[in-house]
Amino acid sequence: MAKKTSSKKEIKVVNIVVSTSLEHDIPLEKMAATLSNTEYNPEQFPGLVIRIKEPKTSALIFSSGKVVCTGARSMDKVEESIKKIIKSLEKIGIKITIKPEIKIQNIVASGAVGMDLNLNVLAMKLQNTEYEPEQFPGLVYKLDVDSKTEGKFKSTFLLFSNGKIVCTGTKSEKQVHEALDLLIINLKKIVKPKKK
Repeated sequence: MAKKTSSKKEIKVVNIVVSTSLEHDIPLEKMAATLSNTEYNPEQFPGLVIRIKEPKTSALIFSSGKVVCTGARSMDKVEESIKKIIKSLEKIGIKITIKPEIKIQNIVASGAVGMDLNLNVLAMKLQNTEYEPEQFPGLVYKLDVDSKTEGKFKSTFLLFSNGKIVCTGTKSEKQVHEALDLLIINLKKIVKPKKK
């Protein structure tokens, strides 16, 4: 009996980018002078960078109280990072009394589609692709997803010939999985499984 080939798809979140507001003016120079895990160079960029060891994240903090946090792999880790930033501010006498509203800007996930990909063929047969192998070994594939539960959203995949993928542009883990499902459907129309 012939063995059925099944493509083993996998994907996991590797970075969540969020923004929030602490709704309080932040003295960035005082922060930079007091806290060792910060970088502040206002001539080059108006925000202060704070690096958090655990969970391993970094954030840009602006004097207006706006914060952009990156590096977390889950929303729990995002919230933990924001709490640590608020604790750091208490060290310089800034008391944040609100619970900041966190807005996901982008989720980056990586994984595999469980099949080898001929990027030249995909570049010709899929719409919305960019493939310049002399400049970058991956194919960029922009996907419009029409989700039953999440509405319309866009995601961008980097596809590599070994079947590895990176997904970006989504704003929830559910969107990551829906985009991956659509990607697999589109790939299977083009990539025929090898007969054993």
